[in-house]
Amino acid sequence: MRALLLFSFLCTGGRALIYLAARSPDNFLTMSIQIRQATRSDVPALHGLVAELAAYVGESHNFTATIAAYEDDFDAGFYHAVVAEDQGKVIGMALYYFVYSTWKGRMIYLEDFVLAPDYRRQGIGQRLWDVLLERGRERGCKLLKWQIVDTNKEAMKFYHAQEAIIEDNWLNGKLFL
Repeated sequence: MRALLLFSFLCTGGRALIYLAARSPDNFLTMSIQIRQATRSDVPALHGLVAELAAYVGESHNFTATIAAYEDDFDAGFYHAVVAEDQGKVIGMALYYFVYSTWKGRMIYLEDFVLAPDYRRQGIGQRLWDVLLERGRERGCKLLKWQIVDTNKEAMKFYHAQEAIIEDNWLNGKLFL
């Protein structure tokens, strides 16, 4: 059985839309994925995706931020997110904020990048990534930085495909306040 995969991309009014349609002799499936800027109503879904990520990397016990804290910080403009949505359900996100690099100037920092497992390897993660880069460029950022847990091999593959520089000479420090 041969399937014909149709892909079209439409960008209107600052919103990126992806339409995927698969057709075979036995069925016709249409799935539309919208890539858009997150709104406050998306915050519980963002929190849920981060909870899934924490579980995936074996760190659920360290995930202590509440939905209320997420909502307060979203309202305060402390962070932003680009989301992937399928028929009203948020299925992926890139959560980011703007910071300053004393060496490069304006920088966008990717805090978390999550896509529900059923939606991977369909180009949706790439669209989220591309819109994230657009957000940085719109603000005049010179650099995108992020961390990757070394056990997340799928993420490593994705970032290598983006021709990212994965540093091994800078160590992360943290101090709880």
